[in-house]
Amino acid sequence: MATADAIRAEIQQLNVSPVAPGLAAVAEALAEALDEAEAPAAKAVCARELSALMVRLRGLAPVESKGDAVDDIAEQRAKRRAATQQIVGG
Repeated sequence: MATADAIRAEIQQLNVSPVAPGLAAVAEALAEALDEAEAPAAKAVCARELSALMVRLRGLAPVESKGDAVDDIAEQRAKRRAATQQIVGG
């Protein structure tokens, strides 16, 4: 997978385009420049700037209310208890 494709996918997953459309566009342009660069120095500059920009975008990403690992464990425990109750009770 090309760097530009990976960056586009991450930007979409982070859902930062509505929050920072300009930064998202610059990140995509830097990723494309990184893919197209031939000189090692040019690749290094693009990679450094892209990395810094992605850190900023990740910080701007809206927080989703998905359950965390603790919620997952609690859900699994509840399922096991329900299954045990069915076995014991019936």
